[in-house]
Amino acid sequence: MNRYTFIENFNNQEQPFKTYLCFKVERLDGDTEIPLDEYKGFVRSKGPDQPQGPHHAEFYFLEQIRSRNLDQNQHYRVTCFISWSPCRSCAHNLTTFLKENPHISLHIFASRLYTNNRFGSYQRGLRELQAAGAQITIMTSQDFEHCWETFVNHGGNPFQPWEGLEAKSQELRENLQAILRTQQN
Repeated sequence: MNRYTFIENFNNQEQPFKTYLCFKVERLDGDTEIPLDEYKGFVRSKGPDQPQGPHHAEFYFLEQIRSRNLDQNQHYRVTCFISWSPCRSCAHNLTTFLKENPHISLHIFASRLYTNNRFGSYQRGLRELQAAGAQITIMTSQDFEHCWETFVNHGGNPFQPWEGLEAKSQELRENLQAILRTQQN
């Protein structure tokens, strides 16, 4: 993706309408992680004007991963960097996917927390996703930089953290921890 799209959609100080999800797949062989660069990319949410209709980014992500037909006899880690954490419905779909594919682990780094309850309780969805084995964290400056280096056509420009990035990340991290702790009580 281009650098302007990244900054516009991943800046945790903003409230963009679209969701972008960058992903990479690694095959795990004992203690060795083997990057599968051909299984790396990004998707975005699409509105009602699209031929397939409106879908969240997670829908397109799951289509991409399923189309890879990852070997059931191998273990994989899928890492996602997403501009909004999954809504309840998307968390449910990801949970179902993990239960159907025990050879795949999922780590989600979110720029910000999705809080629209129109689609059900997003908190419950995140807890269910965590219970299914997904690791869910809020992006730090280092995570934004890694995403920038891995997925952005940055033209050699280094990642420049925006003002308030770390403070907002810390606030969101505390909110996410409170949400995920609720399950344990």
